[in-house]
Amino acid sequence: QVQLVESGGGLVQPGGSLRLSCATSQSIFDIYLMGWYRQAPDKQRELVATISKGGTTSYADSVKGRFTIFRNNAWDTIYLQMNSLKPEDTAVYYCAADRVRLTPSPDYWGQGMQVTVSS
Repeated sequence: QVQLVESGGGLVQPGGSLRLSCATSQSIFDIYLMGWYRQAPDKQRELVATISKGGTTSYADSVKGRFTIFRNNAWDTIYLQMNSLKPEDTAVYYCAADRVRLTPSPDYWGQGMQVTVSS
């Protein structure tokens, strides 16, 4: 059983930055595709960034150029660096992992954490 533990959410002003972290319970980077979802109130869940076993990344158009997903294999942790944050980035963010694909629903989820962008 894979456990994903997130940290780093909170309140930030528009234009600010936050870094989200997701620590895994085991070394899974060689076998799992990982990523970050988010869900805002009254909106559909959105896959915002992914990182493959080989390190290839992908981003939703809404965050491209502002968010960066990366990992630290030594610490079994992935990160989401969020810059130039906008109020529309406000959502609950979830770390996710799956052996094959992250859509439509990955096998493993983190607990979720709130990110609020507001002045």
